[in-house]
Amino acid sequence: MISTNLSTGLPALDRVLKGLLPGDNLVWRVDTIDDYRVFLEPFCRNAVSAGKRLVYYRFADHAPLVPADCPAEIHELHPEAGFEKFISSIHEVVKSARGLGAHVFDCLSDLAVDWSSDRMLSNFFVLTCPYVYDVEGLAYFPLLKNYHSPQAVATIANTTQILIDIYQHRDRYYLHPIKVQQRHSPTMYMLHAWEPQQESFRPVNDSSTIAEILTSRPWSSTEHGIARQGVWARAFREAEELVDPSLQKACSLEEKKQLHHRLMRMLISRDERILPLAEKHLNPAKILEIRRRTLGTGLIGGKSVGMLLSRAILEQSDPRWSRRLEVHDSFYIGSDVFYTYLVQNGVWWLREKQKNPQNFLEGSEEARRRIITGNFSEETQKEFADMLDYFGQSPIIVRSSSLLEDAYGNAFAGKYESLFCVNQGSRDKRLADFMSAVRTIYASTMSEKALQYRAQRGLLEKDEQMSLLVQRVSGSLYGNLFFPQVAGVGLSYNPYVWHEDIDPKAGMLRLVFGLGTRAVDRSDDDYTRVVALNAPGRRPEAGIDQVRRYTQRKVDGLDLAANQLVANDFVDVIRQSSDIPLRIFASRDSELDRMAAETGRKDIFPWILTFDHLLSETPFVSDMREMVATLEKAYACPVDIEFTANFHEDDEYKINLVQCRPLQVAGGRADEAAEMPAKIAPQDLIVEARGAVIGQSRAADIDRLVYVVPSVYGHLPIPERYAVARLIGRLMHADEERRPERIMLLGPGRWGTTTPSLGVPVSFAEINTVSVLCEIVAMREDLVPDVSLGTHFFNELVEMDILYLALFPGREGNSLNEEFFEKAPNKLSKIVPSATNWAHVVRVIDTADLGGKDQVQLNANNLIQKVVCYRNHNR
Repeated sequence: MISTNLSTGLPALDRVLKGLLPGDNLVWRVDTIDDYRVFLEPFCRNAVSAGKRLVYYRFADHAPLVPADCPAEIHELHPEAGFEKFISSIHEVVKSARGLGAHVFDCLSDLAVDWSSDRMLSNFFVLTCPYVYDVEGLAYFPLLKNYHSPQAVATIANTTQILIDIYQHRDRYYLHPIKVQQRHSPTMYMLHAWEPQQESFRPVNDSSTIAEILTSRPWSSTEHGIARQGVWARAFREAEELVDPSLQKACSLEEKKQLHHRLMRMLISRDERILPLAEKHLNPAKILEIRRRTLGTGLIGGKSVGMLLSRAILEQSDPRWSRRLEVHDSFYIGSDVFYTYLVQNGVWWLREKQKNPQNFLEGSEEARRRIITGNFSEETQKEFADMLDYFGQSPIIVRSSSLLEDAYGNAFAGKYESLFCVNQGSRDKRLADFMSAVRTIYASTMSEKALQYRAQRGLLEKDEQMSLLVQRVSGSLYGNLFFPQVAGVGLSYNPYVWHEDIDPKAGMLRLVFGLGTRAVDRSDDDYTRVVALNAPGRRPEAGIDQVRRYTQRKVDGLDLAANQLVANDFVDVIRQSSDIPLRIFASRDSELDRMAAETGRKDIFPWILTFDHLLSETPFVSDMREMVATLEKAYACPVDIEFTANFHEDDEYKINLVQCRPLQVAGGRADEAAEMPAKIAPQDLIVEARGAVIGQSRAADIDRLVYVVPSVYGHLPIPERYAVARLIGRLMHADEERRPERIMLLGPGRWGTTTPSLGVPVSFAEINTVSVLCEIVAMREDLVPDVSLGTHFFNELVEMDILYLALFPGREGNSLNEEFFEKAPNKLSKIVPSATNWAHVVRVIDTADLGGKDQVQLNANNLIQKVVCYRNHNR
């Protein structure tokens, strides 16, 4: 039980802080001294009623702080008379009061004015705070926000036992504990809303409200380290003088333009395709705002620029987007921090070896080891800690944002790591977890898949620095789980036209309930909702049975108790989250309702995730269609976005646009139709598929077919399935000088799965030389190929102009000529001599070996969702 003798006077606040301890000093950072009064009065009244010696140190010009009807011992002090006399007088009183003392101080900021020195202010606090602690008294100190040097604030924060930020927003007070020494709770460092009538401090759990409140004031540590950054600081000080009306100096239009361009190249980008777009939409004031939230120096990287630029484009296109978009309060870790880390941890010269195309993987493993085990400078750790104090215990995600990432032509989708920090535990634990995430992302720049990607695109010699984007995770807390209600990816151009009503130019969405990890990563045994934005009611599934079978069943969320990312069953999540507006995202299944009524069973959950209400009864679809169209117009090419959405009241929602990048479609648009041959003899037809066809329509010769025999592969033990996957990788990259130009790869289940029972567990790097990728639905009857639009896997297909198709043996309009693959010459052992024992599993057929002038022709028509592959005797 919390003692009333040691209390803030607000029992609910005592519970937030886990009570006061003897010797506690409480520093309250406020915008105005009146905000402090609100929390001081209960402390004073409780101190008097508890028999404490209430002592008020009066030295500032503002009105008295202790209520007139509280019998306080008032000491009139004069700081202008000298530091030593002032502090000695205070210490004498503190010593005499000992453990009975409840000490109230005027605003500390006034002392800095009297002494004309922030340093002397911090000296006073360093000498007084421990004095109160030693005699086991209690003390309250107010301090104005954004008024003092970062060094002075840091000294006070490091010395005090409790540091609390107060916000007043829309006539309500919010309290944000930054430091509470020797105490901890799962919600202690969250923003809390004070509800006086309920006598409670309620943790604010939704990201939108938190970001809106915290961004209503400048970040109190924005200037940390800036004064020591020389050229960097001078350039931005010049910009401040141009933007701030109180500092404006005479400057020509040309000079302003040159400075704007210079700031762009210092902070935003040096990409000649991005720069004109960024200069158009990010003015000097916006750049200064970004710089204030940048840790270290250098460029903020492609992912950060894409997020900021897309938001600016939307808000400038229509003011309504400022209301519809969720406020973001992201931070950026400059690229120079990455380079400095490499130099200080002995990685630089190892990294230099990667510029040589002949041996670019040499030394990469050692480089990763040194990065993972390296150390950050004290200054960098201090900046990280200040940022984490801002976020408190709100979950965050640390995202890669390299200089080449998300640029025109190079998405780097899934090549670098991005990691969630659930952000729970002590301050030291949260900092350690964050630095571990940063190291992991830095190390991913030396991963084989990232280096292979760069080598394939001739980017090894390009300046590839790793900046970072640190974002608040969008969503709310439901029980122990934190997640957004809706997340997904959007494309301004839809390459999957499964019905004649669908307009590819309207764009598409891939929706999930919960964290967007299920939308951007290809789930092995789960499904998403694919939405054509001009025909949201048109589903690829036919009938309620298929809708029920191919609905999302797992929900990704951040478990605050376990401090990790978890996947839970949708039914379990809903049963623990009564405040989720379920009707917006799910529909009642009448069949399940009937079954529950007939059997009397209470355990039947009748809801399935359809998103029908969201898509038909809210403006969500029109919003998203306008969003992707506006961004495509500005970028002058299709775009790929990631987003979340959260509902707060009825059908009112906010969209959080977390990423935007150009979507490079190689070779043209997917709606250019390819004619189907009028007639194909049954014995010449190799493959016919109707259903999921993704990619641009085409008519092309196939030079090689690689076929993994489903009936054999399905009976292999798991280790041998991995062996087959590695063999496929060798095949796809064997004899690169004489490798056929167009390869069609066919196999059972899902290519790229992490679960061998569901398909062939290859990496994309192993199969990136194919032209056509076919998934044969032959592993399990209930497993269909996932239309993975918007995933990292899909982005790879698009960038490489690889046609994807699904083949359903036994379904009308689908056929596989197994006899052709059995009888055609198998070239496997000639290409990989050591693979002779796998000839019964993997068949490699070169069309040149078929005899005569026969060619294997492929015709794919995206608009009618049909592909045929056949022997052509007329070439």
